[in-house]
Amino acid sequence: MRVLKEFTMEGCRVTLFQWNNRYLIKIEAGPMEQTFKVDQFEFAGDDELISLLDETFMKEALARFSDMASSMQSARERLQNHTL
Repeated sequence: MRVLKEFTMEGCRVTLFQWNNRYLIKIEAGPMEQTFKVDQFEFAGDDELISLLDETFMKEALARFSDMASSMQSARERLQNHTL
């Protein structure tokens, strides 16, 4: 796996990888991450791949992070209530 680029976008760390004829887009926010895999041959290069990460895409990713945090918090609360 090869790291192509790392940068910050909308407060998230974004890392682009190339691996097995795929691009992997990893978006990290705090302890959570999302990874998207796309066929490398669908894009002309790194710049076109980055253009995929438009405002709407990032807004949706941030909403998923919020859902993920809520799910984790709910699971922790259930665990805590179960062990009391």
